[in-house]
Amino acid sequence: MYYFAYGSNLNKKQMKARCPDSVPVKVATLPNYKLVFVDWSRQWQGGVATVKGSKGDKVLGALYEVSESDLRKLDKYESGYSRLKVRVFDEDGNAVEAVTYTKTGLLQETQTSKDYLAIVQQGYRDWGLF
Repeated sequence: MYYFAYGSNLNKKQMKARCPDSVPVKVATLPNYKLVFVDWSRQWQGGVATVKGSKGDKVLGALYEVSESDLRKLDKYESGYSRLKVRVFDEDGNAVEAVTYTKTGLLQETQTSKDYLAIVQQGYRDWGLF
């Protein structure tokens, strides 16, 4: 099964710690969504990443191959998020079915912390996205 990562789970070190069986596969894009920071995390002292529908926008991220066991672990780590089936596109334009997570509840966009942002940015560097 494929998992589409777009926030802190892009960070390969974090993802390996959370889901030891996961295998990084390739860069992918989620169309008609945008990346936003919402809510308030006590752990991170600021907003956390989620995706929300936005026609014409896209979210750069990456695919991991995950086991059912790893997906259950992600369910626990992604408390306050819901699983969502999505269709993403790889670098060659091929459609790939995957699952991702979106934050639930009344979501107010907010600032994230420097520490959280550093984890996300390292993930983008891990995948060569910037």
